[in-house]
Amino acid sequence: MSTLKRLLEIMRRLRDPEEGCPWDLEQGFESIAPYTIEEAYEVDDAIRRGDMEDLCGELGDLLLQVVFHAQMASEQGLFDFEDVAGGIADKLIRRHPHVFAQPDDRSVASVLGAWEDEKARERAERAGSRAAAAAAGGHGADPLFEGIPEALPALMRAAKLQSRAARERPAPDVRELAAELSLIATQLTERARREDLDAAAGASTSADVGRLLFAIVAVARELRVDPETALRERCVLFERQVQQQRKSSSSD
Repeated sequence: MSTLKRLLEIMRRLRDPEEGCPWDLEQGFESIAPYTIEEAYEVDDAIRRGDMEDLCGELGDLLLQVVFHAQMASEQGLFDFEDVAGGIADKLIRRHPHVFAQPDDRSVASVLGAWEDEKARERAERAGSRAAAAAAGGHGADPLFEGIPEALPALMRAAKLQSRAARERPAPDVRELAAELSLIATQLTERARREDLDAAAGASTSADVGRLLFAIVAVARELRVDPETALRERCVLFERQVQQQRKSSSSD
């Protein structure tokens, strides 16, 4: 038995209605989804730390999430692990015609162009398949933002939304963004200076903070900086600074 088949069999045993694990049997797609997101971040963390041994283990944990979801889907007659693996294999072939269909055209520009064209086609197909349900809810499906999950970290999602939108409309002028940043920051600073902070807080303030962060993401994109990475790096620096300050204070 291959290691993958062994893993699939173990997952089936864990979900066996009569002899499986009580905890595993209680789970569903919704309850497992947070673990899936968490494991993806732990993979990212291992890569950033350069810990390849830990990365191997974290990739295994992430693979377990795929196997878990596939097993639950199989039990409901929706799809199984073979469908998942076969689907991504087919997608890789479609998105790499320069390797599998037109090996003579391997320039970076043509590769990226083919990749984006295929992704756009897939998004349009997904949007089309959901059109009936969307129409029943009173709105049509928009393929432009198809495939951008709402569960993404807000900075990452904002960058992806702006990147998609930039395909159909020009990016905002940097000077306009700078003016907007300055105006919103000034307004928020003035509110923060008020003695009654409870009065300053509210829906409008929350909306303005959102506008400020969204504009910052736009500026970061213009500077070719990933805002999610930039903020993570700043968090690491802040953590180190606070730790050093605490050590200095305790040694005095």
